[in-house]
Amino acid sequence: MSEAAAPAAAQPREAGRDLLVRAGHVTALRLFDIAYAIDLKRAEALWAARAPNAAERRGLTGTPPKAMSFGDPPLILRLPPAPLRLGEEAFEAAVTARVYDFGVVSLALTLPASDLSWAEFTARVNRLQQAVGPGAGGPWRDLLDAVRMPLRAAIERPAETHLEEDYLLAVVERLEAPLTAEALLEQVDLIPLLTGETRPLAPGARAELLRQRFSWYTDDLVVLAWDRAFVLEPRAETDVLDVLEMANAQLLEMRFYDELLDAELPRIYDLIEATRRAPALLSARRYARLARRLHGLVAEVTELTDHADNALQVTEDVYLARVYGAALALLRVPLVSQAVDRKLQTVRETYQALYDEAHSGRAELLEIVVVVLIALEIVLSLVRH
Repeated sequence: MSEAAAPAAAQPREAGRDLLVRAGHVTALRLFDIAYAIDLKRAEALWAARAPNAAERRGLTGTPPKAMSFGDPPLILRLPPAPLRLGEEAFEAAVTARVYDFGVVSLALTLPASDLSWAEFTARVNRLQQAVGPGAGGPWRDLLDAVRMPLRAAIERPAETHLEEDYLLAVVERLEAPLTAEALLEQVDLIPLLTGETRPLAPGARAELLRQRFSWYTDDLVVLAWDRAFVLEPRAETDVLDVLEMANAQLLEMRFYDELLDAELPRIYDLIEATRRAPALLSARRYARLARRLHGLVAEVTELTDHADNALQVTEDVYLARVYGAALALLRVPLVSQAVDRKLQTVRETYQALYDEAHSGRAELLEIVVVVLIALEIVLSLVRH
């Protein structure tokens, strides 16, 4: 963060009222965890049979594959436009869906935001959030069904309930007069766009909200907030948007496994208690069966969390790596991942204890059998004599 940008955090700018956004868009994302996994090749074939030329798989467009790439590029589906009202205005929102192989579907509603003053651009961002953001309803469930139903045969172990994440992207591609990122920050107040707040924020809160900002060239800018991001991208590249969506997908996946383990651990403890109350001759087998179950759970969750962690591979693109890392940290993905790791470690330790208990039970049973056989041999010897 440069020192020249610091005044932008100090106080709101009244300037920028007449700044004109010539080309841009606003995109609302809603991500759903719908399955254990999705076979993307089969999903692509299923969608192509239903809607030819309406699906593609691609990685990042403006970044060399060796610098940053998807481990397995998502399937991008184009859906019919969706009618949407923002107050008195009616729109046809462009609709796309991204299907990730680790079971996440991301839906995007995109509205044009061209030939608008900065105040009008900010208002469109906030109205879209009010119309389709958390708790506002919107067409999300119908759109999810429109994606999920044709792909049923490619979905492995569908989820009974769907966790969700939301994110809002405000993108400016062209201003009336080209500005550097620093000049833009001097002329406009990003706080209402990033928060939806109309009242002035305290200086400390403003500084914190504008802390996560990045530029690579003089004329591009990314400013990240918890549930929104502003992107100035005059080259119309989508890589920043793609990595922000991926960060949200990884958060959703980690939340799924965190909640899965939260639900599984009490059941495990109940099964252990039930096994301990079983007759001694049966407990060893039950301990072994339960240990195998825990081993399978650890292997499954570890494999899929590793797969989600490595879904986007960063090697050489320093700028995108910084944006991606900042988004992960802001969304608290590492914290949720650490919570999953701690719970997995608890399951591993429980598995080891059960394995030792089962081994001990088998040893005790073997000792009893040996003692019984010796006693039987002694009794038979006495009978013969």
